[in-house]
Amino acid sequence: QVQLVESGGGLVQPGGSLRLSCAASGRISDITAWAWYRQAPGNQRERVAQFITGANPSYADSVKGRFTISRDNAENTLYLQMNRLRPEDTATYYCNARNVYEYTRAGPNSGTWGQGTQVTISS
Repeated sequence: QVQLVESGGGLVQPGGSLRLSCAASGRISDITAWAWYRQAPGNQRERVAQFITGANPSYADSVKGRFTISRDNAENTLYLQMNRLRPEDTATYYCNARNVYEYTRAGPNSGTWGQGTQVTISS
């Protein structure tokens, strides 16, 4: 069992930056894939960044070049650095963790999810 807690959301102006954190506890050694998703009102949930152990991270086209996913193994924390933020980045952001089975066989809603943290980009 893995538990995830997101933090770091808030209100920022367009062009600003935020760093989201996802603190993980439990069976961290079982996790193969870490990811950040977001969902805005009226929109489908979308994956914005994914980090696979031993591989390069991947990003949605809408955030590529602006967002960076990283992991601090010593602190068991996943991060999402968000730069040059735009109003369309406004959403609730969720951390997700999948073990090998969930990553290779289970559906897109599999794994463990955090409670979400709100990001609002507005003047």
